[in-house]
Amino acid sequence: MLNILKLKKTLLTGLAVTLLSTSAMAADITLKLGHLSNEDNTWHKASVKFGEELKALTNGRIEVEVFPNSSLGKEMDLINGMQLGTADMTITGESLQNWAPMAALLAVPYAYKSLEHMDSVASGSIGDDIEAQIIEKARIRPIAYFARGPRNLTSNRPIKHPDELNGLKQRVPNVPLFVDVWKALGSQPTPMAFSEVFTSLQNGTIDAQENPLALIKSANFNEVQKFVNKTEHVRSWIYLTISEMKWMTLSDEDKAAVMEAGKRAQAYERELFLVDEKSLVAELKGKGMTFVEVDGAAFAAKAKEAVLANVKPEIKAIVEGLFAE
Repeated sequence: MLNILKLKKTLLTGLAVTLLSTSAMAADITLKLGHLSNEDNTWHKASVKFGEELKALTNGRIEVEVFPNSSLGKEMDLINGMQLGTADMTITGESLQNWAPMAALLAVPYAYKSLEHMDSVASGSIGDDIEAQIIEKARIRPIAYFARGPRNLTSNRPIKHPDELNGLKQRVPNVPLFVDVWKALGSQPTPMAFSEVFTSLQNGTIDAQENPLALIKSANFNEVQKFVNKTEHVRSWIYLTISEMKWMTLSDEDKAAVMEAGKRAQAYERELFLVDEKSLVAELKGKGMTFVEVDGAAFAAKAKEAVLANVKPEIKAIVEGLFAE
């Protein structure tokens, strides 16, 4: 009889533990983080790192599920979902200018002279103002930022100075700012879908294109272009963000953990980014491409008026100040 009572007590204790565990699991927070990059991209690796750090900082109370390759939705769909409270997190940048005009500052041609200059802006008072406007107008909250590889001009002849462009036929994205800047620099910009660029270079419809090194490599432009002219005409950053609606449901302790995890993910991504950029240079050189140092100051000076003519009035004074630094 005594053994039966002990067995019942053991079973009841086990049941209570199970119920408590289930209750604790139900109280856990799971953040879904969707983005457009693939699993090899530094942004994805940093997103995974963010999840690992946040889980550790909260003793497992908050977990992050990362969905690469737009598998949770396209960028604009996720932003809209975050505003409605149906999505939690994404990685986004100048697309936010649809709500917050200052977000256009994330990718202005020749506004940032170096990675260090860009960092000083992104982490300084201008960056604070950009983030505050995004929170207020877009209702999503930046918690970290990642650098993007600068855009460079590829061609089949070296170009060191804008005077050497001489009507060079080049593909540009269908962005008025980009088109006008390259016209001012002296080339013949042709808006074209990215999917058409390789064939157009191959058959001579265009002579050049501009993109970050990662895309130059992944698109195999080395097969149809000989030179990477280091124009570095657009330096930019992008934010890791969380829905403001989701943010407001978190305790102060959990908010602090999210920001700390974001800080660690940002530092981790920067390490990966710098290594990645060096390896891309080595790989493209190995594939036969030659890197050309250009007169960056001459390019920036010639592009300035076209940039200022195309930026929104809300940020024009800031851009003028950046050019003057």
